Amino acid sequence: MTNKVLIWNKTAISAMWKNGTLTALPKNKPNFRRKLSSKPPFDKILIANRGEIACRVMETAKKMGIRTVAVYSDADAMSKHVRIADEAVNIGPPPSRLSYLNVPAILEAIKTTGAQAVHPGYGFLSENASFSQQCADMGVAFVGPSGASMEAMGDKLMSKKIAHEAKVNTIPGYKGEITDADHAVQIAREVGYPVMIKASAGGGGKGMRIAWNDSEVAAGYRLSREEARSSFGDDRMLIEKFIEDPHHIEINILADKHGNIAAFPERECSIQRRNQKVLEESPSCLIDPETRLAMQEQAMQLARGVNYYSAGTVEMLCDPNKNFYFLEMNTRLQVEHPVSEAVTGVDLVEQMINIAAGLPLGIPKGPVAFQGWALETRVYAEDPLRGFLPSTGPLVKYLEPKVYKHDNKKMAVRVDTGVNAGACISMFYDPLISKVITYGENRNQAIERMNRALDQYVIEGLNHNICFARDVCRHPKFIEGDTTTKFVEEHYPNGFHGCVLTEKEKLHLISAAAVIHAQKVYQTQTIDGKLESHAPDDPTSMVVVLGGPKGTAYKVDWHEDGHVMVEPKDHSKPATRIELQDVNWAMESPLFQAHMDGDERIIQYLGKKNFETYKMVYCGSPVEVIVRSNDEHELQNHMLPPVEIDTSKFLLCPMPGVVVELLVKPGDQVEIGQDMAVVEAMKMQNMLKAEKRCKIKKVNCAPGDALPVDFIMVEFE
Repeated sequence: MTNKVLIWNKTAISAMWKNGTLTALPKNKPNFRRKLSSKPPFDKILIANRGEIACRVMETAKKMGIRTVAVYSDADAMSKHVRIADEAVNIGPPPSRLSYLNVPAILEAIKTTGAQAVHPGYGFLSENASFSQQCADMGVAFVGPSGASMEAMGDKLMSKKIAHEAKVNTIPGYKGEITDADHAVQIAREVGYPVMIKASAGGGGKGMRIAWNDSEVAAGYRLSREEARSSFGDDRMLIEKFIEDPHHIEINILADKHGNIAAFPERECSIQRRNQKVLEESPSCLIDPETRLAMQEQAMQLARGVNYYSAGTVEMLCDPNKNFYFLEMNTRLQVEHPVSEAVTGVDLVEQMINIAAGLPLGIPKGPVAFQGWALETRVYAEDPLRGFLPSTGPLVKYLEPKVYKHDNKKMAVRVDTGVNAGACISMFYDPLISKVITYGENRNQAIERMNRALDQYVIEGLNHNICFARDVCRHPKFIEGDTTTKFVEEHYPNGFHGCVLTEKEKLHLISAAAVIHAQKVYQTQTIDGKLESHAPDDPTSMVVVLGGPKGTAYKVDWHEDGHVMVEPKDHSKPATRIELQDVNWAMESPLFQAHMDGDERIIQYLGKKNFETYKMVYCGSPVEVIVRSNDEHELQNHMLPPVEIDTSKFLLCPMPGVVVELLVKPGDQVEIGQDMAVVEAMKMQNMLKAEKRCKIKKVNCAPGDALPVDFIMVEFE
């Protein structure tokens, strides 16, 4: 393959350094000028990554006056990170191993563009010591730690030995290499159940499973090993004691090449699903100043033990009594780094770039001072109502929350993303859409801002987890700060089934639907709208059915003086008066904003599903709201019910993915809970099990097949 180097128009912009000032004259921007204290450490940097982290690195690089180079696969040719870069190079087909893990292609891109430094972001090649060394051999700075540090700390087996020697608290476990499933069972028995099975070279929850007995160890070992081989090219596994009711706490460090080390305040990353983080915050509600200092000191000890430089994160498990244990060290920039930036005001990417150039730390060494509180929500393309299975497809409608600053200084709301409206989330890469970060003077303010930001976030075209994140943020235990790694397991034991609205919130949603409907009726009764108007409706009186055709019906009267009267049609409750003020909704706008009963409410209006059904979202809860005239509602009682399709005789593919293994064939008798197939999606392997006792009639797929969601994989007799 011949690399295609695309030089965007921005490369034609004349730029020159004079007296420490970068003067650039883009078209239509005659006043563009940025003062810099000195010449930037590099002229050009290549970002060996994609999506939001590539955009994030480019943002800081441009702030520093450094030109940027993007690399991209065929699937990402029109992506945001390609469009905002100064140059872009195609590095191969969509699969990661042929593009973003294609070291020769990336090295050729570095050579072709003349980049002086490479920032790997996170994932892909970010912890690949060989790639780091090959960059060094070319005379190109790798914006990260040395290859030796990466090898030492990236290998979980070796890192635990080093941590033990550095007198860092470690979790009991087997420090050798597991040879096979039988060996794994033997070690698990010696360590004592429950145990954690994890990939030695893993990360991001891939190749990781908890086992409570011998059979779970054997099955978990096999699946985790396959995931590790697929994701990291390294299938070595380790087993350690699973600490029950722990908090996942991590310490971000920065170290330069001159021996200076700084340790940031802790990040709490305990809200996880499928062993992947969903919400993070800094600081932690659990940690006191003494424990924080001890964790920071141990993190710095570990860094000294391997002559570490650049950014890195020491992850720990902390029990309810504040006893903490070393888990692993990530020798790269973490996904959740923005919360540390929010509470300290330090740009971690800027520091990494300067360190790579040999400059000393730009902040004092030792514990880093901080103030306020920050939260981060990872917005994923996944379906939380179906076990958080990945979702793919185009972003048909995409509107990010309003970004603004706290007291005109620190960012109060920040969104890091690598997508725009119209972008497509594919099955080839991680399902992360964006990260929403909020900052406040205290935790309550940060949570309030997160709730408001998530209410403003409009995404249509694929499933996403905003509803789940919004539900977590309003959960009493989260508000109390009681957030162990078992949070999802304990508070959603039967899975997540949607955000449940309170009675007052239901009335708010009904009132918003009534106002929206009234305005639409007024519009259709104007001269311009008469083509779609058969007879004038009374826009002030209607019936609202909450929750689709089988939902609860309410009689609603809207009064132009600013209030709505809502009463259940069955008269089970008296009418309730809802006061509305400061209503802000432009026709067909996705956001309806108003003060209801004195508090600001943001409700999403996503258009019509059909002639009478509105698609609306409130507090993260998607709701179908039917609005009818009184006559229409009476006539609806005589309509036939919709036909329901029976899918109990099929095994449906729960997500878009590739069939890795089929464990049944026609004629097989299967029992409840029996393994039937393994499907891989977005680098995660998912075991599909039988939900009932049945006999296999037909198998409609084979290993290697790429299947869409709800594809009929197996038919039962």
